Amino acid sequence: QNVSLSSPLSPWRCTVVTSSVSLALHCSSPVSSMEVMVSHKLNALNGSTVRLGCAFTSCYKVDNNKFGMNWTYQSTYNDTEEMFMTYKHKMTALPTAQFEDRVKFSGNLEKNDVSVTISDVQTFDEGIYNCFVRNPPDRQQGHGVINLVVITEVPPPRDSTIAVIIGASVGGFLAVLILSMVVVKCIRRKKKQELISDEQKIEEECKTDGEGGTEEGPKTRGATPTDM
Repeated sequence: QNVSLSSPLSPWRCTVVTSSVSLALHCSSPVSSMEVMVSHKLNALNGSTVRLGCAFTSCYKVDNNKFGMNWTYQSTYNDTEEMFMTYKHKMTALPTAQFEDRVKFSGNLEKNDVSVTISDVQTFDEGIYNCFVRNPPDRQQGHGVINLVVITEVPPPRDSTIAVIIGASVGGFLAVLILSMVVVKCIRRKKKQELISDEQKIEEECKTDGEGGTEEGPKTRGATPTDM
């Protein structure tokens, strides 16, 4: 269902397209602009397949006879751009020595998606990818830049099992060490208590012996005058 909104006092004219799935607003004005949306940095594993996403927003519906799109590649910003994908009435992958047949269009013009996919990514594919979009009567050309980084190795996953084993071993060792220290301390305390008890017994025995000797002494000295 299309609903047109216009005002004689405003230069804007909008068409609202409604459906059960989505709501789109197509506007036309004397001055219009376009926005291109990309991921500015992508990482790809060497030998894998990577999708270079590029979508755009426009106040005008895509007209296949007027719409234009170019994908270019350059190693650095100072290098010359090499075009490898273009649209002029139809999507065409341009033959290049670098990409050969490894690039395919993976977007959908009806959804304003002009993404491409590169298969069997190589280290020399690393660089800058430019997505240019023209959708007349939009006066401005949309431009998105993607910096592709190719990595040769995937960082190894962190194995939490090893960490758990190490932690358990350290914890067990500390537990045994603490238990050993407690046992040694208890043994030392027991020996100390036994030593104190022995010393107390010796002191008591000495004290008892001393008291007994004192009582027997006067009795012996008193017996001598009687006998005389």
